[in-house]
Amino acid sequence: MAVDVSFGWERGSRMSFIRTIHETEATGLLAKIYEAAIQRAGKVFNILRIMSPAPKTLQASMGLYSATMFGDSELPRSLRELLAVIVSQENECFY
Repeated sequence: MAVDVSFGWERGSRMSFIRTIHETEATGLLAKIYEAAIQRAGKVFNILRIMSPAPKTLQASMGLYSATMFGDSELPRSLRELLAVIVSQENECFY
């Protein structure tokens, strides 16, 4: 009997399903995070939505992202953005 041990990382493979919380269902901290995302970008991107079941984790992740991209650094912002794109491409992220 064959057992599928793939993790869905290969292009075209099946991915696991994670229930996410839509903007219309969000309450409390998650609603505030979504509202800020909409004000900032005009929508809630899936990268945020995937962490919606854990709003405190999402908040911490956004804090890390903000500190990395906008905090004090010897690297200019343009280089930080370029590095993020390269890492996402290398990891085969599609967002």
